Amino acid sequence: MVRDPQRLARTLGHVFNRPELLTQALTHRSAPGPSNERLEFLGDALLGFVIAEAVWEQLPDADEGNLSRTRATLVKKDALARLARHLRLGDYLILGPGEARTGAHGRDSVLEDALEAVFGALYLDAGFVEAQRVILSLFADNLAIAISHGQIKDPKTRLQEALQARRRPLPTYEILAIDGTQHAQSFRVTCSLPDQGLRTQGAGTSRRRAEQAAADLMLELIADDI
Repeated sequence: MVRDPQRLARTLGHVFNRPELLTQALTHRSAPGPSNERLEFLGDALLGFVIAEAVWEQLPDADEGNLSRTRATLVKKDALARLARHLRLGDYLILGPGEARTGAHGRDSVLEDALEAVFGALYLDAGFVEAQRVILSLFADNLAIAISHGQIKDPKTRLQEALQARRRPLPTYEILAIDGTQHAQSFRVTCSLPDQGLRTQGAGTSRRRAEQAAADLMLELIADDI
């Protein structure tokens, strides 16, 4: 039996002026009536911006790469599914008979889409500020954990710590070229792992930025090994 959507609204701490928006957000495309697909599209964009702004404000010294990784950690699909389960969102979903029989109310993809649709409904019902408030309230613990677990560490630090933890030799960095004028220089740097013969190349407006870019590429290259 599907629960009353207003119970979910109370959990979110928001009274819908247009309760039909919440109903639509919980309606899977397999069920009759307007589905939540358009609201999901809106909520996905909204969530990405709200979390991006929160990460940007809380990590003033982080570079673009670190900011992007921290945001991705928070809004990745399995994280959204866990949050949806915490809200018991599956109990409120309106599904077609076939999807209901196959247990779609517990499927990650269905839960993720519905949660994003709920955020879209919040925005249309009460505007950005209220939607932002609800989202940040729901993500407060995850945001704190992401920061405390070192998501803001720069690529060079993360690469070094990962290698040290596995007792592997540390990377070496070498400048390949310095181009441009004194006030508009561009650096090209390599990052090498001596024990595996791996090498990546990064570029930046300073040696530090170029080294960070090369280390970031190395982290991607050895992701399966660390």
